[in-house]
Amino acid sequence: MSASRFDTLPEAFQYTAARAPEAVALRTPGDGQMLTWGEYARRVRVLAAGLAGIGVRPGDTVALMMSNRLEFYPLEVAAQHLGATSFSVYNTLPPAQSAHVLGNAGVRVVICEPQYVDRLRDAEVGLEHIVCLDQVVEGTLSIDELIASGAAGFDFEAAWRAVRAEDVATLIYTSGTTGNPKGVETTHANILFQVYGIAEVLGIEFGDTITSFMPSAHIADRLTGLYVQEVLGTQVTCVSDPKLIAPALADLHPTIWGAVPRVWEKLKAAIEFKVAGEPDEQRRAAMEWALSVAQRRSAFQLAGEPVPDDVAAEWARADELVLRGLRAALGLDRVRWAMSGAAPIPPGTLGFFAGLGIPVTEIWGMSELSCICSVSHPRDARLGTVGRLLPGMQARQSADGELQVRGPLVMKGYRGLEQQTAEAIDAEGWLSTGDIVSIDADGYLAVVDRKKELIINAAGKNMSPAVIENTIKAGAPLIGAIATIGEGRPYNTALIVLDAEAAESYARQHDLPDASAAALATDPSVAHAIRTAVAAGNDRLSRVEQIKRFRILPVFWEAGGEEITLTMKLERRVVTEKYATDIEALYTATLSPNVHEPAAAPALAPS
Repeated sequence: MSASRFDTLPEAFQYTAARAPEAVALRTPGDGQMLTWGEYARRVRVLAAGLAGIGVRPGDTVALMMSNRLEFYPLEVAAQHLGATSFSVYNTLPPAQSAHVLGNAGVRVVICEPQYVDRLRDAEVGLEHIVCLDQVVEGTLSIDELIASGAAGFDFEAAWRAVRAEDVATLIYTSGTTGNPKGVETTHANILFQVYGIAEVLGIEFGDTITSFMPSAHIADRLTGLYVQEVLGTQVTCVSDPKLIAPALADLHPTIWGAVPRVWEKLKAAIEFKVAGEPDEQRRAAMEWALSVAQRRSAFQLAGEPVPDDVAAEWARADELVLRGLRAALGLDRVRWAMSGAAPIPPGTLGFFAGLGIPVTEIWGMSELSCICSVSHPRDARLGTVGRLLPGMQARQSADGELQVRGPLVMKGYRGLEQQTAEAIDAEGWLSTGDIVSIDADGYLAVVDRKKELIINAAGKNMSPAVIENTIKAGAPLIGAIATIGEGRPYNTALIVLDAEAAESYARQHDLPDASAAALATDPSVAHAIRTAVAAGNDRLSRVEQIKRFRILPVFWEAGGEEITLTMKLERRVVTEKYATDIEALYTATLSPNVHEPAAAPALAPS
């Protein structure tokens, strides 16, 4: 990281782009497309002139609606250079929410792919211009026409130098689990403090390589892809479809990387299925041995205990013979550190990758805090915690354990929502996060759950559904999602949904003709696998937390659907309402059809 620190994103970008103009800044897998820093900077200049030519001024809002693609970057950065507020809209938002977001943001110009033009017009929010990529659509501007709109005398230098640290750089729309999405106003100062803070903790160098594969509307992708790149000079590989991330990793072998827990769980499941399906018995035995050694080492790491010398020695042998090959096959053999965030990750999943020799650190943050607020370098991380607050941030806890934070990451406010802003941030600048946490003597944070999602059972016992769900999922690659039920009930039950990709692999390995959710939900072997997984998870939970009954739903839940938000959060209210009949069947006096109980523990052999 350079010693230079800047106040705005345009300042940082201009410095970064001039450092090594011939170095590759942006690419797609296989080098299908590439853009050097010099080309990137020239593209930003002409696009900024074009946007100014169609009337974009400081303080205006420009929205982008497209898949992950290289063209996104210079377009967004160009808008920043005019002092505009630029942000991305989730492509999968329902029409009503799209209209709300565009209207609340006060969008004047949208840059999008052709398939979204009709949806934007249907939103009826008074757009002045729609700029369309890829092809000409009647009534829209093409990129060439946008560029041609630039005036010859446009003063690009004066435009970006007029941008101020307190200007709103972007809007981050919340997932809308409690109503319409709220637009978090995030300033250049917020973002620069964020980038410099994580760079100070983790170490990020010019030329570090990373992928962008989550939607750019997700602040985690916009931070780690776009903003970190502008400020620190990383090389970004744009992956058009999240389902293609595995081959993209194998293509790139990134030096730094991050993903949401579900992606880490899928990678873990892919390794486990690969090992289980290895046809060569000798190779399979070697891989199983190596993974068992990795698990033994990670057990000490998860417990915060030193790894015994004999375990360390056996791990080094397993690493030489098997594990380094597995890391290389994943494409994570060059990674210095990786992150997991946006939702709690099962400790067992973190331990699995620690055992493989892949340094993953769990982070915590929220849209109202620009993205990441706590993180530790993997060498300092304590598995099961989300690290310590970034330098310069303060924390305190309310009487009920809710975390409150104050400092330069706290948002300017919710766009157009003064009352909600005042409810979130008190007069002294403390933001109420809504998360119940514990903080140890060294300042490491452990997130218990969302304050509003804690379960209080019929006996008055408080429990965290996230802890229960992560414990059950830890050893069950077949499970895609769990919704724990127990509020006001005598015992806990769960609705379980299979993971679509893992289900397909399972059906193939077990010669099942139908990999649909409906078929697998009633398959006896699947039921047995889930019964066993729930029983194993229960062994790691207190008696009151344990899942007593569950139902495997005949559907897959995907991000952006009714049950799971685009930021991978469970819509618990929707689930309890939509599946009310299934839930009641979990509490009948006699076991209902398709309702299962955990597998019984094996009987002890007589002594």
